[in-house]
Amino acid sequence: MRIAHAGRWWMVIALAGLAATLSIVWDVAESPVPAFQSVQAEWIPSEGYLLDRNGEVIHEQRVDFSARRKPWVPLNSFSPALLKAIVAAEDRRFYRHGGVDWQAMAAAAWGTLGGHKRGASTITMQLAALLDRRLAMHGGGRSIRQKLGQISTARSLERRWSKDEILEAYLNRVRFRGDLEGVPATALGLFGKEASGLDEAESALLAAILPSPNAGPARIARRACTVAKSAAFPVNCGDLERRAEMALSHANRPPPMIALAPHLARHLLKKRGESVRTTLSAPVQRRAIQALEQQLQGLKVRNVRDGAALVVDNQSGEVLAYVGSAGSNSRASQVDGVRARRQAGSTLKPFLYGLALEKRYLTAASILDDSPLNLETRTGLYAPQNYDRNFKGRVSVRTALAASLNIPAIRTLIMVGLEPFHERLWNLGYKGLTQDGEYYGYSLALGSAEVSLWEQVNAFRSLANGGILSPIHWRASEVARESRPMLDPRAAYIVGSILSDRSSRALSFGLDNPLTTRYWTAVKTGTSKDMRDNWCIGYSAHYTVGVWVGNFEGDAMHDVSGVTGAAPAWLEIMNGLHADRPSQAPSAPEGVAGRRIRYTDGLEPERQEWFIAGTETAEVEIPTPASQPPRIESPADGMIVALDPDIPSRNQKLVIRAKPARPGTEFVLDDRPLGEATGIVKWQPVPGNHILKLRDKNGRIWDSIKFQIRG
Repeated sequence: MRIAHAGRWWMVIALAGLAATLSIVWDVAESPVPAFQSVQAEWIPSEGYLLDRNGEVIHEQRVDFSARRKPWVPLNSFSPALLKAIVAAEDRRFYRHGGVDWQAMAAAAWGTLGGHKRGASTITMQLAALLDRRLAMHGGGRSIRQKLGQISTARSLERRWSKDEILEAYLNRVRFRGDLEGVPATALGLFGKEASGLDEAESALLAAILPSPNAGPARIARRACTVAKSAAFPVNCGDLERRAEMALSHANRPPPMIALAPHLARHLLKKRGESVRTTLSAPVQRRAIQALEQQLQGLKVRNVRDGAALVVDNQSGEVLAYVGSAGSNSRASQVDGVRARRQAGSTLKPFLYGLALEKRYLTAASILDDSPLNLETRTGLYAPQNYDRNFKGRVSVRTALAASLNIPAIRTLIMVGLEPFHERLWNLGYKGLTQDGEYYGYSLALGSAEVSLWEQVNAFRSLANGGILSPIHWRASEVARESRPMLDPRAAYIVGSILSDRSSRALSFGLDNPLTTRYWTAVKTGTSKDMRDNWCIGYSAHYTVGVWVGNFEGDAMHDVSGVTGAAPAWLEIMNGLHADRPSQAPSAPEGVAGRRIRYTDGLEPERQEWFIAGTETAEVEIPTPASQPPRIESPADGMIVALDPDIPSRNQKLVIRAKPARPGTEFVLDDRPLGEATGIVKWQPVPGNHILKLRDKNGRIWDSIKFQIRG
């Protein structure tokens, strides 16, 4: 037995000597190893990185799904416990050999001859195989030529690199379980922490995974116990299996460490390792997320799950915060709430009244009637209601807009016209309004059209900028694009004055509400049909902020309005923006006149009012019904009437009437007099297209509509 034992030792020594000799021969033919700096520079992480305006990472998103790699980490940023565990487990004589541990290789050869296969590759030899694909194992092992090449390359690495460089490259490139490459990615994947934060137990477990990456928790825990003892770690071996089980269950789904702007990241990050600088501000983004999450948590009991926010700099158009989705209870967090289109509610009213002011149909002091209204449309009878189901009677335009009354808005739309208002919205950037004005009907004034938060914020920003419209953008490298005047600056100023008026807003919202700020702001809320959408959009002298809350699936909220839903988050974001920056009311532009006004019957208190020059007045007299211009009330413009084939045609009549009924006026149908307009006219329908006019005795046309009869 002693003779056999001695014989095997001589064989091991002979094999080791042969390997050393052959490695020298291999060195002569082997090409030079790459420089450490080039290996470091060529390492590309699997993520792309979104940066804020100051270069801070605000989101990391995986782009390459073939492997998960994190950015290169310097050696001094790894946990000391990890360095100790890796060296103890993989190469305990690492700092003493020149790339090859001949003692370990001899022991491995001896074990192989005895039927116990064991590895002898040093950390340097393993790195050589990571750097040169020709040296990688195939089919469970390496050929003699590969092994000799690995030895030769390891010796070359030791001559050209320092020990610290070798260990640093190894830790960044070594492959672990699944698609995890490098300790930085593996530490996040298994333990949810940076490589610098690994404790002794985690370091032992990580080192134990290397020899058999796909082993089960029990096997890894046993090996980790051995590693811990070798490294002299005071680790409880009985606890290692539980920790191994927990770590391996998270191996394939490590979360991103920084995730502040996932929806924007999906738009911008396309290449692995790329860094895209945006216009976002990390502090503003965090505050917007926090404000939304806090508000949604409070609204959870009212069936509110989702929210979105957008913050833009008025002057530059740079996006400072982009929150596509917030809320821990969201069922569709991948939906981008900034770009998704939802019903606008009352948020379009400022642009309707702005158009009426611009055309001089109304002033901020004009009187509108907030009383029940029934309108015949081509799809049936339309009877709009106010949000609170109450009617306020006669109110000024200032009160009607500030208090967001619906009936006065409908009356204003009738005055302005559907198509002009639709065209104004389209030109402001509401590109979801792809149908003509007649398609939306009078409900367009109340926000039946679908719009996005992106469109809303930029449209309101044009009010903040005196009617100037320009694109908003999120790329730091993007130059400012052409701006153009879209709104009359005088009308934009007056609308802003109304939206900032706390007293006029009080009729619907009271004096104490989240729309009231200690600095100057102009703001509008909106709630869509059946409380499916809440909006709050407003601007200060410097910023425009928009907030939407609701449910991405479209189910209704429970008794939540724009003031109680979106407004508190809007206020929190705006307060953060103006924590140390004042916001003063803008100065009146040229062509705007201020006047002290009074109402003859005391309808509203005396006040200072703003007018487009040439429309100002000092006294407002309440008009009587007889003083109102007559209009065709029935049939509605654009109406299509289908005759019933089961009823004799002589028994089918179309009711024609005007309001107010004024003596001296008549109906003219297809250029033929039809009868006086002082009462109801019943006309027997004739199939075809018709034009009905309302004309006075002097030939003046007060109103004109088109309708169609189908036989």
